[in-house]
Amino acid sequence: MWSLILVTTLALGSAVSKTVNLPSNNTEWRYGFEVDYENNQFLLDGKPFRYVSGSFHYFRAPRQYWRDRLRKMRAAGLNAVSTYVEWSLHEPEPGQFNWAGDADLVNFLNIAQEEDLLVLLRPGPYICAERDLGGLPYWLLREVPDIKLRTKDVDFMKYATSYLNQVLEKVKPLLRGNGGPIIMVQVENEYGSYNACDTEYMDLLKEVFVRKISNKALLYTTDGASVSYLRCGFVPGAYATVDFGTSSNVSASFLSMRLYQPRGPLVNSEFYPGWLTHWGEAFQRVKTGAVTKTLREMLDIGASVNFYMFYGGTNFGFTSGANGGAGVYNPQLTSYDYDAPLTEAGDPTDKYFAIRDVIGDYLSLPNMSLPTVSPKGNYGPVLLEPVQKLLDSRSPFAAIRATGDLPETFEALSVNQGFVLYETNLPPPTSDPVILRAMTKDRGLVYVDSQLCGTLSRIDKIFTIPLESPYGRHLGLLVENQGRLNFGNEIRDFKGISNVTVNDVPLIGWNMTGYTFSDVSSLRNLTAMPIESGTLSSGPVFLRGRFTVPEQPLDTFLDTTGWGKGVAFVNGHNLGRYWPLVGPQITLYVPAPYLRTGENELIILELEYVSQTRKMKFQTVPNLGTMSVTQSLGN
Repeated sequence: MWSLILVTTLALGSAVSKTVNLPSNNTEWRYGFEVDYENNQFLLDGKPFRYVSGSFHYFRAPRQYWRDRLRKMRAAGLNAVSTYVEWSLHEPEPGQFNWAGDADLVNFLNIAQEEDLLVLLRPGPYICAERDLGGLPYWLLREVPDIKLRTKDVDFMKYATSYLNQVLEKVKPLLRGNGGPIIMVQVENEYGSYNACDTEYMDLLKEVFVRKISNKALLYTTDGASVSYLRCGFVPGAYATVDFGTSSNVSASFLSMRLYQPRGPLVNSEFYPGWLTHWGEAFQRVKTGAVTKTLREMLDIGASVNFYMFYGGTNFGFTSGANGGAGVYNPQLTSYDYDAPLTEAGDPTDKYFAIRDVIGDYLSLPNMSLPTVSPKGNYGPVLLEPVQKLLDSRSPFAAIRATGDLPETFEALSVNQGFVLYETNLPPPTSDPVILRAMTKDRGLVYVDSQLCGTLSRIDKIFTIPLESPYGRHLGLLVENQGRLNFGNEIRDFKGISNVTVNDVPLIGWNMTGYTFSDVSSLRNLTAMPIESGTLSSGPVFLRGRFTVPEQPLDTFLDTTGWGKGVAFVNGHNLGRYWPLVGPQITLYVPAPYLRTGENELIILELEYVSQTRKMKFQTVPNLGTMSVTQSLGN
């Protein structure tokens, strides 16, 4: 005999159970996740619970590897996984939603549950995550150019609400109160770090979550561990948590949390075992001893902890963002290895095993075999032959063409990522040299009569170059979006050029061509063309080569040593940007699912310099450049 029972518990921001069938002996059972404020603890299905979680963003790994990475996280002793949900991935254009393939969020969550991991879901709408525009879709800047992001702005709320309703409806069956793995859902993300401090926005946003989630999962917020951050990031009705790394004082950090969350369990929602890296700086590292010491201090006082990141993965394509503001611009690497316990290729590190040893002193470790470093493929050098000039008038990648008196932004042209060529005629010289000035976001190759004259750079604050007489008549500026700002108060980061002058005289009458690279198959059967190695004085070039994978494909790393700056594609998959001259990243990670047994194809778009050897090689080890030890305060 079975009886029917409904268990309900109400508490601030708490989540509770669903109706379940119980045995006739009245043994109590319920699905739910809530806060026991009296005893400063969480309750999972009615029993005291503490989580040790790790961040893994499903959009930074091929779906074929989701289970592998999640299983390795469980083997480390973690009992939960935290993931952002990226708005720009799931709604690439207004009202066009994508939930398939590597965007199949529900499949990821189901796999997590199958691997015995609970889930902390962070759907934004803003996520930071070192992603382009912090995960917000570029088209917000096109549809409403004066939009006030992350505020109660009517247009922003309209689009954000539509997106959140889609996400939350998708995941509703997977909430803990419905028997699923999702125990916590985050409202916004580190909002206290954003100067808008729009408390009405946070209240409105929270209500969107409440309408879909009700009491089936715990709503929470995450902010830096200081009162100034929590003041604007806290929203009544959501559980307030903090984030900090190894350089912070554990007691002082949690004291800040206690000022806004006086009762309930202590939580570090982003504990940093590594850190992010920008182009042009040494690869960032955090010492294992510092990680385990701080972890033990937090677990000793009963805190719940989420590692950010436990597995970092890769910013494939053009998805990486940038940090900066107030004239500073620092784009992030393609690799998001993050010096995490699991490497970019999913291999366990010494840090992984040291963390597992600490966790084992506080939680029961699962009876699972421990992961080992996976074999990698050495597929040798590939000779690359030039097959197509990017700026050729017949280029198949010229997707958007427009004209105007003034240059338009990428966003106005509906160009999300990649490149736009701006062209106009130059006036007769009035001096020698004349000075070309253009405010460039982010990097501009300057051509006069199709010959390279110099480079404009937001990174290096180079916005002027001299043009010597006789300098020709036709001006071309090929502008690259190197990643929209993802953090801070200036994330409304339009791309392109503006205020273009020669000797302070504005240039008008522009032709604009936007390039997209979603399909490079048109290069497959082109014959080689003659181009000299060295500096590409007449514009970027596509080069193509073939290589053989003799057996079952293995992960490998593409070594870009000796080349300039560009983008690499393997069998049509965009591996992301390479820039070995600046570094520190030299190799690009190539997942085995991108390869096939037999013949494979490597295509690169080289922007600036062709290696004298015209070769790249696939090797078994990554090269992320010179290592340094550092620790920073927030994500």
